[in-house]
Amino acid sequence: MPRTNYHLHPHNEVEQRFWGKVEIERATSYFFYTKGSDYSRILHQLKYNGCKETGEVMGRYMAKELLTSDFFQNIDLIIPVPLHSKKKKARGYNQSEWIALGLSHGTGIPMDLNVLKRVVPNSTQTRKSVFERWENVKDVFQVARPESLQGKHILLVDDVLTTGATLISCATVLVETSNVKVSIITLAVA
Repeated sequence: MPRTNYHLHPHNEVEQRFWGKVEIERATSYFFYTKGSDYSRILHQLKYNGCKETGEVMGRYMAKELLTSDFFQNIDLIIPVPLHSKKKKARGYNQSEWIALGLSHGTGIPMDLNVLKRVVPNSTQTRKSVFERWENVKDVFQVARPESLQGKHILLVDDVLTTGATLISCATVLVETSNVKVSIITLAVA
């Protein structure tokens, strides 16, 4: 598996994608995503073919490997990037929740599925340009119980980092409404 090892390097390429857009503590991705590779097939199976348990297994692998560093230090809560309820119902699950579940099991850090909500049912980001991706996730997230997050360090979890638009939108609403610190982890980076 083509690991990034970015968790070992402050100011790594993943962190730099967020610079000037939203304040984060740290960020990493577990492996490099290359279209058509064996590892891209893992993600495709996880996201589109019902292999949700793969996310939990990969989350555990990620946790085990990253626990050897200080990446999880001072993290209070794991929050996966939410799907809109309509999309979650159609797919049957949220792949980011399953990755977050594996991370939670592997680290012992609790996970919350109810505090960050996707309130607008936007379309898939898959075939959109960079600008279209930013517009597609603008104002689609909301914090349900900001008081429950006061002073916490949140680990935001997603499957693949491409432009970062979705994660920036999530992190921004968290930081603006809850006086929290946010770190980011994804299974893969394109």
